[in-house]
Amino acid sequence: RDRDNPFHKKALAIALTVGALGALVQPLSGDFAAREVARLQPIKMAAFEALFETQREAPLALGGIPDVKERRLRYGIELPDMLSLMTYHDPHALVRGLDSFPQENWPGALIAVHLAFQIMVGAGFAMAALALWAGWLLWRRGTIYSSDWFLRAVVAASPLGFIAVEAGWMVTELGRQPWVIYGVMRTADAVTPMPGLVVPFALFTMLYLFLAVTVVYLLSRHVLTSPEIKEATALAAAGR
Repeated sequence: RDRDNPFHKKALAIALTVGALGALVQPLSGDFAAREVARLQPIKMAAFEALFETQREAPLALGGIPDVKERRLRYGIELPDMLSLMTYHDPHALVRGLDSFPQENWPGALIAVHLAFQIMVGAGFAMAALALWAGWLLWRRGTIYSSDWFLRAVVAASPLGFIAVEAGWMVTELGRQPWVIYGVMRTADAVTPMPGLVVPFALFTMLYLFLAVTVVYLLSRHVLTSPEIKEATALAAAGR
């Protein structure tokens, strides 16, 4: 909508520039983080991938639903050797599965951990692909505003950043269960009763709801009223 508005052009250019730079750094940071998790919290990595059996040449799972009872991943696509390669930079490396640990130490929400990890990674790759698409359009056409499909994709991808953050939080917090201090103290042992928690919880909930409504209102005003950058608009009108 209103694709020639200078305000929208500048805002989109800033967002895509930051996204393109992030797309270059993201694989490096993700690779480092995954290898650290495998080294320090191998059970967490096994939960990410729903890897039930310790094995060499471990496959990388795409999608699927963990079946805890049968101890296998259903409906997933497995890429041979890729988990070993990505985790240890060796396609023949041994990757510890959930069977290496007592089942009482497995994350209780194993299905949620695996699905959240898949969503987080998928959202990240989708945003990186969008940034690369923008770069290709600039290289081929000199502009990103002539492609209706690209602009529709930008709108559709707008919630992906929030989804990736929330999914990442689930991966971190649910994946470390049942430990509050990994291998030292369980969450159940760290929890203490707190009388009167309902009142501050309700107050904070109302505060965040108020802030959410305020943010949506302010953002909708910017989007719906199509603000203009006067200087840029004047130059465009003058044909410069």
